[in-house]
Amino acid sequence: MADDFGDNDYDIKEKDARRDRRKSRSRSRGKERDKKRSRSKERDRKLRKSKSRSPRIVRIRKKPYKYWNVPPAGFEHITPMQYKAMQAAGQISQTITVPNTALTDISVPMAGSSISRQSRRLYVGNIPFGVSEEAMMNFFNQQMKITGLAQAEGNPVIAVQINLDKNFAFLEFRSVDETTQAMAFDGIAFQGQALKIRRPRDYQAMPGMSDNPSINVPGVVSTVVQDSPHKVFVGGLPNYLNEDQVKELLTSFGPLRAFNLVKDSATGLSKGYAFCEYVDVTVTDQACAGLNGMQLGDKKLIVQRASVGAKNAQNAPVQLQIPGLNLNQGSGPPTEVLCLMNMIVPEELEDEEEYEDILEDVKEECSKYGVVRSLEIPRPIPGIEVPGCGKIFVEFNSVIDCQKAQQALAGRKFSNRIVVTSYYDPDKYHQREF
Repeated sequence: MADDFGDNDYDIKEKDARRDRRKSRSRSRGKERDKKRSRSKERDRKLRKSKSRSPRIVRIRKKPYKYWNVPPAGFEHITPMQYKAMQAAGQISQTITVPNTALTDISVPMAGSSISRQSRRLYVGNIPFGVSEEAMMNFFNQQMKITGLAQAEGNPVIAVQINLDKNFAFLEFRSVDETTQAMAFDGIAFQGQALKIRRPRDYQAMPGMSDNPSINVPGVVSTVVQDSPHKVFVGGLPNYLNEDQVKELLTSFGPLRAFNLVKDSATGLSKGYAFCEYVDVTVTDQACAGLNGMQLGDKKLIVQRASVGAKNAQNAPVQLQIPGLNLNQGSGPPTEVLCLMNMIVPEELEDEEEYEDILEDVKEECSKYGVVRSLEIPRPIPGIEVPGCGKIFVEFNSVIDCQKAQQALAGRKFSNRIVVTSYYDPDKYHQREF
């Protein structure tokens, strides 16, 4: 009995222990659930509080753009809308060709390249008073297209800046090569003014590209006479002669490629000498022979190739060494035939009555210096190039009479033009080889 009681007592104690453990686990689980509920309620309270508060504005500092809205080099002075409008109008190329050293004639740096900007600008001096930027841009764009110098569709000139106070402007082109070709317009007439076109002082030459235009624009006389064997020095000019009068004198032998009357920078007056170059270089010696020694007022012209010795020309005439010619008389070796130039133009000889008046005037004047045996004035024939047209040939009875006429007529004015004289070969005259 005692053993049974002892066993029962042990069993009861074991059951009580297990019950206590279950209650402990249940209480711990309950506490965990209470903690979870408490945390959940706390979150709900915070959420309700945040919703009940007024909305809070958070300002975020905007990061500045590093690449957007940055104007291309050379276009800082215009707005993005203006830039787009210029692109739409074709004034700015929308495709930029990457330069290739092997294809420099085809791929040229286009507008927008900071490297090429200084090579795409030209200085224009002596502009007409009060001219507008639009008028200048239209003029040069038109000239570029007419002469075939524009290398693509659209306008070569993309910007013009004018300084009216100092009477000059700057042109900006879309490509370097078109800028160089536009140098050929130096001396072009715009609204009655001969423009002077130069590179700007900050000009930077592009590697592999030429600095000089490859063509000569017909009718445009450059104001820069490049150093060459064909450069002509003209000294002994009266100070009262202006550029147009001196050019008129020189063009009696042919059209000019370049001409520059040297002036005093302070007064703007002629210094009495000039330089020129002819389009046809073969007439250079003929012009020097015909003009050298000519009497103009109280002075005698000194005309020679600049390379012969122009530095000494102001002290004493340096005679040209041309075989068979004696230039002491200034118009070649004296003969009985005198050639008068720069007196008439072919258009004046088309009208019969005007032709007869010119013939009579010349014969009457020349008769004052001796007996005139014959007189020839070649007239224009439509569709045929007539040799000597624009010149007058007078045959005197003797060489002495011809010399008298030459000395009296050289430098005189006829129809508001300065007369240029030269002795002519009698055999060629009689064979009508004018």
